[in-house]
Amino acid sequence: MIASNENLRNLPAVHELMESLPDTAGTLPQRLVKRICREVIDEERKRILEGVDPRKRDELTSLFRNRVNRASNPSLERVINATGIILHTAIGRAPMSPEASEAISNVSRGYCVLQWNRETGRRGHRDTHVEGLLTELTGAEAATVVNNNAGATLLVLSALARSREVVVSRGQLVEIGGSFRIPDVMCQSGAVMREVGCTNRTHLRDYREAINENTALLLRVHPSNYRIKGFTGEVSIEDMVTLGNEFSIPVVDDLGSGSVISLKKFGLPPEPTINDSITAG
Repeated sequence: MIASNENLRNLPAVHELMESLPDTAGTLPQRLVKRICREVIDEERKRILEGVDPRKRDELTSLFRNRVNRASNPSLERVINATGIILHTAIGRAPMSPEASEAISNVSRGYCVLQWNRETGRRGHRDTHVEGLLTELTGAEAATVVNNNAGATLLVLSALARSREVVVSRGQLVEIGGSFRIPDVMCQSGAVMREVGCTNRTHLRDYREAINENTALLLRVHPSNYRIKGFTGEVSIEDMVTLGNEFSIPVVDDLGSGSVISLKKFGLPPEPTINDSITAG
């Protein structure tokens, strides 16, 4: 205990660690630098109280400097994709073409007509820059862009099904990358989840029997990397659309990847495309 008290007394003060920084660290906000400094000291205090041998003063100084340097550098950096997965969400999915990178670089160095209509001279909508391209690619009547697929699903459910029921197969209540769970997304949207079928098999009659006056929509969810093999069965999007039309209920197809081209031509496993869903209605 005496040794611990002595080691605690020997901890550097905040201003002592701060003075060890080179002048080049002056570009960072002092509040951030002080917070990093206190974190280093607090961590060392905890180590000492746990009976761990204290670091030397120069080791603490080095740790502090490294963390300040890390805070001053961009968090994104280039890596080599050796995973075997071409479109890897964790490392940025698809790299941009040189033409796309150059176009972004050129327009981002100054101001642009992001939300300005040059024809009317008034404020416009940022979606106009991509909507025409997306509708041409997919065959959709209209399009918008959000940050990720879970965000899109949340918006759709919030707009169309708040406080109402959404019919979905039990076999599609998946958790995708980033811990996005369909039941959680459903709950956050304010929709009421109505599970039908079984984990391995869901029939069209299951959807039909679940429909009532409070049904807002029928939802199909892409299982992502999750697969059930053997005695399985699911309802096609075409049959779901036919059922939805019969009851005047919209069908939402959560495709996950949002592929716009067939992967078969590249020798890859097939993925449902946006075009297929829109063609199905």
